This record gives sequence, structure tokens and C-alpha cells, in this order.
Amino acid sequence: MKHLLVSLDKLHDFDEIIDVRTPLEYADDHIPGACNAPVLSNDERVLIGTMYKQVSPFEASRAGAALVARNIARHLETTFAERPQGWRPLVYCWRGGKRSGSMTLMFNMIGWRARQLDGGYKTYRRATLDALETLSSAQQCVVLTGPTGSGKTRLLHALHQAGAQTLDLEELASHRGSLLGALPDAQQPTQKRFDTLLAARLRELDASRPVFVEAESRKIGAVEIPASLLHAMHQGPCIEVHSTREDRTAFLQQDYARLFDNPGWLKAQLQRMLGLHSRDTINGWVRLVDEGRREALARELIDRHYDPAYARSSQSHFVQLPQALRLDFRPNDPDVAEQARALIAAFKSKDAKRPA
Repeated sequence: MKHLLVSLDKLHDFDEIIDVRTPLEYADDHIPGACNAPVLSNDERVLIGTMYKQVSPFEASRAGAALVARNIARHLETTFAERPQGWRPLVYCWRGGKRSGSMTLMFNMIGWRARQLDGGYKTYRRATLDALETLSSAQQCVVLTGPTGSGKTRLLHALHQAGAQTLDLEELASHRGSLLGALPDAQQPTQKRFDTLLAARLRELDASRPVFVEAESRKIGAVEIPASLLHAMHQGPCIEVHSTREDRTAFLQQDYARLFDNPGWLKAQLQRMLGLHSRDTINGWVRLVDEGRREALARELIDRHYDPAYARSSQSHFVQLPQALRLDFRPNDPDVAEQARALIAAFKSKDAKRPA
């Protein structure tokens, strides 16, 4: 079977990548573009693992082989029924062992030129972590700082549309980065999946050009930003985004529209802030939700939660913050694109004056 093994750098030599792990393993993370064709279901894998420990490895192997054979047969009749004769798939499992080996062998018996990824997903995971370290360290980060509601994400999107290079960490994390940052209609990726998505995005960036990114803490919701990327962000030039309280209030009502439109979920999120704020304060915010007073709630959150939290947060790790370029940003105006273009020009002019 060794002649059927290929290394990770050969991924692009194949027509399709097949992940034969369980649906749960696949959901946790997978090679980009891979399709899931499990040779054991979630329950079957648990069953065989239990049998291996409690009965015997031989009985577990025999029962597992029967399940794998039936599942491969089902995939041949359904998932892969229309694949042409010259199809070249690459198959992987957790460690490049029996599960991927079984399907690879069967594919080759049929006549397809299938190969098995040497080391399986574990090899891919190690390569992803190595890539994050290398790619993150190479980035020239330009960091957008400023309190919640100042429109940094809208500015980041406008910068992207204006031709600047951007990295939207909150989009990759499916989270807005605060206690109210969870999205009611989206689940966060696992840490492994976030790492994969981030590595894929970093590979798309040109390291010779600056990349604009929002200031973030170490964690965005439940996922962590790699230390190497945080370091690159902390060392990069900063842009302080300033918006008026009125603009921020109006912006939060737009930005949190999905929260306001789901009052039950929003109230549950507010309750999670108990401990940071008194029960009376939380109950007052809940009443504002019940009364549909969005503007009043936005002002309360700015004055009593976001601004005090921003004031308490340490900005000292952004070493170039004292020399930051200030932007008076109007996030609700129709000329956001023009403001973004002006910022790009101003940053280029300031950057050109930096000592070599």
C-alpha cells in the first residue's frame, strides 16, 4: 500500500479530495474543498472503539471491516456513482490508516487512480499551524482601533471595496467580538476550523502590501487568534477611528438589527452580562428591549458598557498607537466609500514619510 501514499504537497494533483472520517470529525475541521464520505458513522465509530477496549481488537476489527465495507458499497452506489473512469481522488482519514486505506484500495480495484494522504488529517493540521506561524509573521498589519459602534467593520469593508487589502477576522470567526457579538443565525466555527479558514485567507494575501485589520483581543467569542498574528497586529501602524456618540448610536441600531429583531435571543445575551453589571441595570435593558426602544438601548450600551470597557482595556500592546493616524469617520453617511479612499491616500502619504 505504500505506493498508494502521497504527501500533502500533492493535493492539487487530484480531481477530488475525499474525507472518510465521521460527520462530526468533518464538521470539526477538514481540508478545504474536501467532500465527506464517511466509512463509519458517528455512532458506528463509538461502537467500534468501545468494542476495541471492552471486547478485543480482533472482534472490533472484524465488526469494523463489515461496517466499512457496507458503507463503501453504499457510497459507490450513490455518492460516487457518476464519477468517470479516469477520475483521480485523494482519500484521507484521521491518521492515514485503515479507514482511508480501505476506500483507496477499493477505488483502485475498480480502476480509479486513487491515492491516500500520508499521515491523514493530522499531517494537514500540523501544516496548517506551521503556515499560520509563517504567514502571520510576514503580514504588514494596519490596525483599525476605536470603541464599539464607531463603524470599524463598515470601514474595513469599504477599504476592501476601494482596493485595499483587508483581513476580516470577525467574519472568519462568525462573531462580532464582544459579549453581544454572537450572531443569532450563525454558529461559530471550531478552533481548528477557524485556523483552517484563517490560513486559507492569509495565503491569499500579498505580504508585500499592507493589510487592514480591526483591533481584536486574544479571543473572538470562543476562538483564539494565533499569537503570531496578534504580534504582527500589535507591531503595526494604527488608525484611530472616531465617530460621534450620535453616529455610534445610529450605527449600533443598524449593526445590531438582527439582535433587535430577535428580542428573546437578545435578552438572553444581555442576561449573560450579569456580573459585569447589576441585576437592576440588566433588567432595565431588558425592559428597553420589550418596549422596542432601540435608540435608548444603544445609548445605554455605549455609555454604560462599551465605553467603560474600552477605557479599561489596555491599548499598550499596540506599540504604534501613540503615532496613530486619526480618522473622523461618519459610518452612516452615503460617502463611506469616499471616506475609505481618502483614508488609503492619507495612510500612503504618512507611510511614505516614515523613516526607512
